[in-house]
Amino acid sequence: MASLKEHLKDSLKNLVKDDLREFQWSLKNDHAYISNSEMANADILDTVDKMVACFGPEEAVKITVEILRKINQNNLAKQLENILKPEPLRKTENDSSQAALHGYTEISLRLKDKLKQDYKRILVGNSQTGHKKYLNDIYTDLYVVENETGGRVNEHEVIQIESNHNRLTAKEKPIKFNDMFKVQCGTGRQNGIVLTVGIAGVGKTVSVNKFILDWVEGKENQDIAFIFPLPFRQLNLTTENCSLMGLIHEFFFSEPKELPSLPEDNGKVLFIFDGLDECRFPLSFKDGGRITDVHKNTTVSKIVTSLIKRHLVPSALIWITSRPAAASLIPRNHVDQVTEVQGFNDEQKEQYFNKNSNSKNISENIINHIRKSRSLYIMCHIPIFCWISLTVLQPLLAQESNDKTPTTLTGMYTSFLISQQQNMEEKYCDDPEPKANARSFDQIILKLGKLAFQQLEKGNLIFYKEDLQECGLDVNEGLVYSGLCTQIFQKGTVSKRNVYSFVHLSVQEFLAALYVFFINKDKKANPFLPSWKKMAQKISKKPLFQLHKAAINKALQSENGHLDLFLRFLLGLSLESNQSDLNELLPKLKLKTENVKDTIDYIKEKIEMEKSVERTINLFHCLSELKDDFVEEIQKNLSSGNLSAQHLSSAQWSGLVFVLQMSEETREMFELQKYRRSDEAVIRLLPVIKNSRSAL
Repeated sequence: MASLKEHLKDSLKNLVKDDLREFQWSLKNDHAYISNSEMANADILDTVDKMVACFGPEEAVKITVEILRKINQNNLAKQLENILKPEPLRKTENDSSQAALHGYTEISLRLKDKLKQDYKRILVGNSQTGHKKYLNDIYTDLYVVENETGGRVNEHEVIQIESNHNRLTAKEKPIKFNDMFKVQCGTGRQNGIVLTVGIAGVGKTVSVNKFILDWVEGKENQDIAFIFPLPFRQLNLTTENCSLMGLIHEFFFSEPKELPSLPEDNGKVLFIFDGLDECRFPLSFKDGGRITDVHKNTTVSKIVTSLIKRHLVPSALIWITSRPAAASLIPRNHVDQVTEVQGFNDEQKEQYFNKNSNSKNISENIINHIRKSRSLYIMCHIPIFCWISLTVLQPLLAQESNDKTPTTLTGMYTSFLISQQQNMEEKYCDDPEPKANARSFDQIILKLGKLAFQQLEKGNLIFYKEDLQECGLDVNEGLVYSGLCTQIFQKGTVSKRNVYSFVHLSVQEFLAALYVFFINKDKKANPFLPSWKKMAQKISKKPLFQLHKAAINKALQSENGHLDLFLRFLLGLSLESNQSDLNELLPKLKLKTENVKDTIDYIKEKIEMEKSVERTINLFHCLSELKDDFVEEIQKNLSSGNLSAQHLSSAQWSGLVFVLQMSEETREMFELQKYRRSDEAVIRLLPVIKNSRSAL
């Protein structure tokens, strides 16, 4: 009978050169006893000798099985794993396999029935209005491509959408979610772990829901026996030690005997971890402990990391979703494929408005209106912004003429807030003692704004009861249960504990800006100065400019640009054209028109000095929110052909980049020599070159 060492050698002989290199790479990265130098020029025999010497024959076989599964060599892994089982046990397992599969089928059908009830409908906008629609009726496909990096992206997510919007029209090969875990034709390989990244509100969770619904309805991925959705919001609240099977039983079955074990066949079980960016427990992939028993109690953190490291249920499929900034929490060597949800392309935007508008005519009016503003049109790559636009524009554009139709981001979000105020008034107009009297709309908005600003500075997207109480918000009052702000702020229940969030990050940023603008006007306070609580700004002759200046500096210092959109909103709120709307929202706010010329001049100074292209682009967006004509001048010169003949300043180079990035046309070829003036200029033009098919 062949020894375990010989079985190891025979298994590795079945690997082609690249697969063997991947095996050795995983071996030295996952096991400290194997060094880089030992694997540098090692052949199959050297590898087997080193493994047996370090771990012993049986443990070497177990580690080999684990790595083979990790590199998608599942048949080899199963054959080798069977070597360790006694002959009678192997025979018994073969005899009972058919019966086991039949039992799993019945359990799978019960799980599908449960998940269908949970996923067949979706809440439109948020979790408070109770307005659910069938997911199949409203779902619009998203544009998804492969992402080669999967790492941290240090710029604001809205800036990513704006700087990359031309990629959505560049005809990259799209990926379908339902195909991510299918066996690939030709190679016979299958992704084991997929990480899907995308900015907040771009549709990751809705796509997960649709994937699950297609499975439970028998449309896709029927080779998968079980899908277990375990969102991080839910896992955050599981603080006591438990086992993997304990988690599964708690969330999906009424008693443990319904599913005593999991199928060991490759790809039969899929775990979905949605919202990595919301994870509030540490994920350490360097801990030495190996959790291999699905019935062993341990922390939720170790269950998640052991699944991803293939120590626990090595044959399982795993799908993780995350905002880009949190994606690096998962080491790249543990991921088979990274996909990126880029939102709606232009055709999909139109499909969304056609599906969800009251009439074809209104849909066309909305599309025509947002096309007039590139910043609005590009933002509509984000599905949640399409919903906000629909909420605001549908009643306005249904009228024959309306001079209040917003054309800027600040105007759109201000109108959105006013629409919620009107909903509140309609809801309680016949109530002699409305709950709304406990807190007027403007009071709630300002307290929400305080929460939004404080949590924005900390980088938090979800909050708990304590966070609300710190800002004077009582969750038992009109805030949540009266429905005053149901499309602004939402509540969910996870493991019997309430969690809260704004319907989208941009709504949080707008409310934060509104709060800062109010306290500056009302109390002359500047939260960006160390002494702001002492109201030191009262002595300033230009309190609004001092606020703008401090906010601009703070935003430019941010490593990931988390205040970029907040800054746009703060500046936009200062415009005279927005003053009447602000008086509707905050009637106690005493407004007087102030000149923003100092702010515009300061932004232009910063554009001249700023080295970061992304920060400079955002400063131009700030000028657009202030309706400055600097960008229009560059656009005119570009159109007339005069721009390329000039010696451009740094600000003009950046303006050129901004104009080209906001261009509606897809650039098949970018004529670099037409604009080149210096190395600095080339660096500033890199975003344009990156999004072009070719450059000369």
